Amino acid sequence: MSEDIAYEIFDALVDQVLMVEDRTLGSEKLGYVARYRGRLRSEDSEALYDQLAEGLKAYNITPLFRWDEDRHAVLLVPGRPQASPGRAWVNLVLFIFTLLSVLLTGGMYGFEGDLPANPLEVVWLFLRSGWPFAVSMLAILAAHEFGHYLVGRWHGVNVSLPFFIPMPFSLFGTMGAFINMKSVPKNRKVLLDISVAGPLAGMVVALPVLVLGLRLSTLDALPLTPPQGMVYQIEGNSILYLLLKYLTFGQLLPAPESYGALGPVAHWLRYFFTGRPLPMGGLDVLLHPVAWAGWAGLLVTSLNLIPAGQLDGGHITYVLFGKKAMQRIWPAVLIGLALLGLVWMGWLIWAGLIFFLGRVHAEPLDTITPLDEKRKWLARLALLVFFLTFTPVPLILVQ
Repeated sequence: MSEDIAYEIFDALVDQVLMVEDRTLGSEKLGYVARYRGRLRSEDSEALYDQLAEGLKAYNITPLFRWDEDRHAVLLVPGRPQASPGRAWVNLVLFIFTLLSVLLTGGMYGFEGDLPANPLEVVWLFLRSGWPFAVSMLAILAAHEFGHYLVGRWHGVNVSLPFFIPMPFSLFGTMGAFINMKSVPKNRKVLLDISVAGPLAGMVVALPVLVLGLRLSTLDALPLTPPQGMVYQIEGNSILYLLLKYLTFGQLLPAPESYGALGPVAHWLRYFFTGRPLPMGGLDVLLHPVAWAGWAGLLVTSLNLIPAGQLDGGHITYVLFGKKAMQRIWPAVLIGLALLGLVWMGWLIWAGLIFFLGRVHAEPLDTITPLDEKRKWLARLALLVFFLTFTPVPLILVQ
């Protein structure tokens, strides 16, 4: 097919969906075959995109719908997304190693008593006592990642199976899990559905796990100073975690010996954002391993919902508020994390990651089609979950 005939066909197909005001021929350097600007022929931009994409399929061309100031633009890009097949055995091997790693970590939390002399018996006891934590932790992670996976497949987006990351002898026994989105979502609706499915599915599992774990936990006084050679670990508070502890035990925890001159309100505001004053000598909940997994689930959810870059929260904020708003939100998130890094060093690492990676976000094939009202409320719900689960000081270590 000659180039002139090809452009005639492209012109005719685009003219069916766009009232063309001008056409610009592209090049390899520009990254598109042709660009058309004008106004779409109906308000149903989603249907128009499907119509044009189907018409161009035979010519190995992918259309992009974009805004060009106040006009609509259609760009024809050479090629169509071709996803490489996944290797499920890699996912399975990683899951098995993660399962063993999380079982071992759970055993360290759940085992009580003297260790037997036989190393094999030690391993068996750790694995046997570690299953409540392991099942709880992996159920939360699996719900999160399979939420992404199933919704992505439902929308026809090529996504990989979850990759679980083992990390033995760490706080959780794992660095979490992720999926690889191998094709570009069609529009903002699809991107939102995939992004929000993970955190909300994870929360559906994490909440009952945490409630059950808190009921299995006990209250006790914290020592004034940790035993010699030991490090005392105090988990941080989110609004939701504080509320669940209050509903379970009838008081805000950790409860200090005395509020002193600060008073309750000032004490909790200060403690929530700084982890100070240390609650040593006060009353706190001694977390059952299942509760520890539930608390970790809330933390993982909030980290994924940070509104930046390729994180779920970055996708959600982008589709809800738009590209220009994201350019203003990104530095605010960066500054906020840097300030929180003054009280918990881990936020400085997150600030560094967002500085280098947080300006890049996923852009769907069609950025013209808006969110419907139901999805806007879904996005707002996800942002509310972030607000309720965000933990300013995730961990306090007392030596």
